[in-house]
Amino acid sequence: MVVKSASPVASQILAEIGLSDLPGDWGIVRIESLLCDDRGISVGVMYPGDHDPEGVPLVKSGDIARDHINPKPEFRITKDKHYEYRRTAFMGGELLISLVGDVGRCALVPHQMAGWNAARAIAVLRLRNTTDAEFVRACLMSEPLQYLMQAWSTTTVQATLNLKEIRQIPLPWPPKKQRLAISRTLGVLDDKIELNRRMNETLEAMARALFKDWFVDFGPTRAKQEGLEPYLAPHLWSLFPERLDREGKPEGWKCGTLTDVADLNSESWSAKCSPDHVEYVDLANTKWGTIEATERYLWSDAPSRARRVLRLGDTIVGTVRPGNGSYAFIGQDGLTGSTGFAVLRPKQPLYREVVYFAATAPENIERLSHRADGAAYPAVRPDVVGNTEFIKGVISVIQAFSYACAPLVDRMEANKQESRTLAQTRDLLLPKLMSGEIRVKDAEKTMEAHL
Repeated sequence: MVVKSASPVASQILAEIGLSDLPGDWGIVRIESLLCDDRGISVGVMYPGDHDPEGVPLVKSGDIARDHINPKPEFRITKDKHYEYRRTAFMGGELLISLVGDVGRCALVPHQMAGWNAARAIAVLRLRNTTDAEFVRACLMSEPLQYLMQAWSTTTVQATLNLKEIRQIPLPWPPKKQRLAISRTLGVLDDKIELNRRMNETLEAMARALFKDWFVDFGPTRAKQEGLEPYLAPHLWSLFPERLDREGKPEGWKCGTLTDVADLNSESWSAKCSPDHVEYVDLANTKWGTIEATERYLWSDAPSRARRVLRLGDTIVGTVRPGNGSYAFIGQDGLTGSTGFAVLRPKQPLYREVVYFAATAPENIERLSHRADGAAYPAVRPDVVGNTEFIKGVISVIQAFSYACAPLVDRMEANKQESRTLAQTRDLLLPKLMSGEIRVKDAEKTMEAHL
C-alpha cells in the first residue's frame, strides 16, 4: 500500500527541483513503491542478434517520441531471442523510459503492441495499479522531473540512467480522484496531438504511395504498355509515356540524383555572418518526419554544430545513424540545423515535394543505414544523401505531383504546428498541476482557449 508520508530525503529532492509546498492532502511516493513486484522494472533485450525481417518488433530508445512509440520500428529479433527475453515482452500498458542518450523519454505501450519487446537502452516498468500509469508518465515528463533524470544520469560516452535511480525517483502523489482528473485533463491534449499524428500518417501514406507509383514503379506507363485501363484522370494519364525504355524507365525520362533538383548544404552560418539568436534543430529531436522540439540559444552559446541554415521547403536528413529516421520537411523559416543533417534545398518550388519524398523514402533510409560506417557513430557523408538516385520525369509530371501533394504536405505541417501549440500548453500546465499550484478546473479553462 502506498503511504502518504515520505522520507525527508524524497521531500528535499522535490523541493530542490521546484516541487515544494504541495497541497496538504498530497503525499510523495517513490517509483519503486508503485511497481507490481520486485521484477516490475527491467531493461530490455541485452543481445538482440541480427535483424530478422519476420521476427518480433524491437522498440529502441530512438523509437520513443514525446507522445508515442514508433509504430514501425526498423529492427526485429528472432522469436527464440524474444522468448529468451520474455521478461520484457509487452502485454500492453507498460511504461517505457529511455535510459541512454536522450534519457527520460517516456511512453505507454498501447495494447496493439502486445507481443513486442524493448531494447536494452529502455526500462520497462509494470505498475501495480495500471490506472496510475498515465499519471506517472505525466509526472516524469514534467520539466522538474526531466531535469532530475538528467541530473542523475552518469556521463561516459553517452548519458546513462540506471534502474536504481529510476526506482528512487520521487513523485508528488495527490489522492486517486485527483490523479485521475489530472490524467484525464492532460489526456485531452494528448488525444488531440495523437489524432493529428495519425492524420499525418494517413496523409503521408497517400503521398508516398503516389510517389512510389509514379517515380519508382512507373505504374501508369506499365499499365499503358500492358494495355490496362487508365486509373488516373485523363489529363494526368496523358502525361505519362506509352512504354518503358531498355533501362526499364519511362521513355524520355532521365536517370539522375537528387542534386539535379536540389542544392546540398547550400547555406551555413559562420562567425562573420551569424544571427544574434538561433532556434536550433538537433538530430535527437527529429523523428520520422517530425521536429519534436527546438532550442533557442544566443549565437555565442549555441552548440558548435548549430550551423545549417534552414529555409521553408528544405528537406533535412540525418547523416548520423540514418536508420533512426532523423528527417523532416521544414515548414517554417528561421530555424538552424545541426551539421549532422544533410540539407536539400529544391532548385525550384515545384521540386519541393519530390525532393522530400525521394530523400525520405523507406528504401532510401534503409540504403543510407546500410552505407553508414563507424563503430560508435555510424554515419554517411552528406553527398551520399545528395547522390540518392532519382528518375526525373518530365516537368509536367513533376508539376502534377506537386499540385497533388502540396496540399497534403501543407496540411501535415499545419497539424504539426497545432500539435506543437497543444504540447506547449500541456507543458505549461503540467508542472502547475503536478505541484498543485493550479486545480483541474482552472487548467480546463486554459485548455478551452487552445482547442
